[in-house]
Amino acid sequence: MPRVIKHAVPLRALLPAALLGAFVALAGCDETPPERSGAGFAGLGESTAGFVQAGPDTTLSFPEDHGAHPDYRIEWWYLTANLKDEQGEPLGLQWTLFRQALLSSETTPPEERPEPTPWAADQLWMAHMAVSRGAQHGVAERFARSHSAAPSQQTDGQAGAVASPFRAWLDDWVLESEVTEPGADTFERLTLTAFEGDGEGKARLGYQLTLTAEGPLVLHGRDGFSQKAADGQGSHYYSQPFWRIEGEVTLAGETHTVSGRGWLDREWSSQLLSPDQAGWDWFSLHLDDGRRLMAFRLRGGGDDGGDYRSGSWIAPDGTTRPLASQELTMAPLATSPVAGREVPTRWRLEVPGENLDMIVEAPHAERWMDTTVPYWEGEVVARDHDGGERLGVGYLEMTGY
Repeated sequence: MPRVIKHAVPLRALLPAALLGAFVALAGCDETPPERSGAGFAGLGESTAGFVQAGPDTTLSFPEDHGAHPDYRIEWWYLTANLKDEQGEPLGLQWTLFRQALLSSETTPPEERPEPTPWAADQLWMAHMAVSRGAQHGVAERFARSHSAAPSQQTDGQAGAVASPFRAWLDDWVLESEVTEPGADTFERLTLTAFEGDGEGKARLGYQLTLTAEGPLVLHGRDGFSQKAADGQGSHYYSQPFWRIEGEVTLAGETHTVSGRGWLDREWSSQLLSPDQAGWDWFSLHLDDGRRLMAFRLRGGGDDGGDYRSGSWIAPDGTTRPLASQELTMAPLATSPVAGREVPTRWRLEVPGENLDMIVEAPHAERWMDTTVPYWEGEVVARDHDGGERLGVGYLEMTGY
């Protein structure tokens, strides 16, 4: 499996708790926070005193919310796509930019923060790229730093995200808007460029793509607040699930012309999970009849101590209905050995209110993201549970295995 990492500093994950000790020298901070226990998967359930908390009373606003939210602890711009190449072969890709705030505005006001120099930062960034075709799975990872008070936030720094005109980047991995008209939706048309590996050799990996929105943005949960646990943790969460994607993808040095459908998720929070949640299983599905489904299962955090489930049912015109835990069934049926783990790669998903009963399966199990925070992310195919007819395609992400 081709895997290349650039800017690989000793960062053990994007998220805090046991991780911030590795960030201290990079950020120019003087103190190492204490280790904490019971912080949930990757520290996402740890205490976040001083950071702004996500909640249902915040109204999302666009294009402003396409940009970064440095007063929140964690944030991401997350694209997955189900494509076909010129031979009609399925091909999948992922591009994700993660942001991590080191200092909260309450505990460290702006006048007490390090000056914005190349070695002082209050924001850390991580980006992931993946391309999959058949048994091939290429992965790359990069890291960067920034300061929320620095002019670099206006697109000339090593990493960042600005709302208008929209641009999210780390080095020369760039997702940006082609829309320049005042008042227009900057997410209407984007380009994505990201490559790893020099020249035309077999290690070359990446893509140059155009993304055109063919439907509206979708707010998940309660007007964009997506609850993740029975005791109230959650995130601000919206998606653009209506991308038409065209362009070129390079894997193992071979370039393919591609087209297909994409799904971009935007989330930001300060305490995403409850401390006892061990990870999640998340699906985004493009059904062939134009409907779409987002569904996730968080292992732990339910009212009865069991799993916490939620989702969104999206009509072809973008009309969205939130799905509560009792309206959604997600059951793993079979596992596959991946990276020394047993990972569930065959599932049964049911949405009884929409008369939907599906088997969702990964055609290729070897989609492990062997990155600093390891996880599984790959393409899936949905079929009717009873008749076996294909219903659609999508992506599955699984963490904590």
